[in-house]
Amino acid sequence: MTTAIAPDMSAVPLRYSAPIGGVAGTSFKPEHLQAILGAKPQRGFFEVHAENYMGAGGPPHRALEAIRRDHPLSLHGVCMSIGGPQPLDKAHLARFRGLVARYQPALVSEHLAWSTHETSFFNDLLPLPYTAATLRNVCDHIDQVQDAIRRPLLLENPSTYVAFRLSSMSETDSIRTVAERTGCGLLLDINNVFVSATNHGFSALDYLADFPLPRVEEIHLAGHAKQVDDEGDLLLIDSHDGPVADAVWKLYEIVVRRRGGVPTLIEWDSKIPDWAVLRAEAAAAQAILDRCRPVGLTGDRHAA
Repeated sequence: MTTAIAPDMSAVPLRYSAPIGGVAGTSFKPEHLQAILGAKPQRGFFEVHAENYMGAGGPPHRALEAIRRDHPLSLHGVCMSIGGPQPLDKAHLARFRGLVARYQPALVSEHLAWSTHETSFFNDLLPLPYTAATLRNVCDHIDQVQDAIRRPLLLENPSTYVAFRLSSMSETDSIRTVAERTGCGLLLDINNVFVSATNHGFSALDYLADFPLPRVEEIHLAGHAKQVDDEGDLLLIDSHDGPVADAVWKLYEIVVRRRGGVPTLIEWDSKIPDWAVLRAEAAAAQAILDRCRPVGLTGDRHAA
């Protein structure tokens, strides 16, 4: 009996996949595989969470290989803990690099968040204070990831439910500083902006007006859930379990008119609908991409 040996991905040359431009895509869910394969290849792309494909083989990779034959991929990491105080997990980073080499994704991204502490791993993307010391740590981690994958990483803005008194700069200034120091690109999650703005009582439009839009190379759209906090105030949760809200669509159209068309992903990670429903959400994003043209980053401010 022979034992299969996983290929050594450290020896595989890394290269860029072809740019995909202003197209809309969706999260890839295995339950949609047959519907996707049964249709003709179409405009768009698929995004997967890197951690779901860090095994050497098996059904997950067979499904992803089938999708990759006809569609570009976006590889989205959720466990790198870019914002954590500890050194990056070298084994995790090696597996992440191996996936980039194996599938040559058009887009590679991670979160401005942390999820580990010493030997504890949290099933959440936790916020961090925006201080000079924190940003130095974040930049060092991004440099390590980019050195490993030999290409720019896209950094996603978080959805947050608490703020830190010791923060010495705004989130948008922090993100701008990180991008300038490391050369990374940005993934603008507009649902995250709306969720954080509602939870903290600031203007989503003002946030977007101050966001470094020229560095945005991908956009995320998703649904959110409504709850009530201990004081009876509205609390939004970035749940990814329903359609994109009307307010988020409006913000998205404003951003596309200012930034121009960039790859846009519909995230839907629980309460997964039929493929036709998810595809219709992507079609709505594509319609906005197709009809909007940039009008510049100034002179187009909207009321808060």
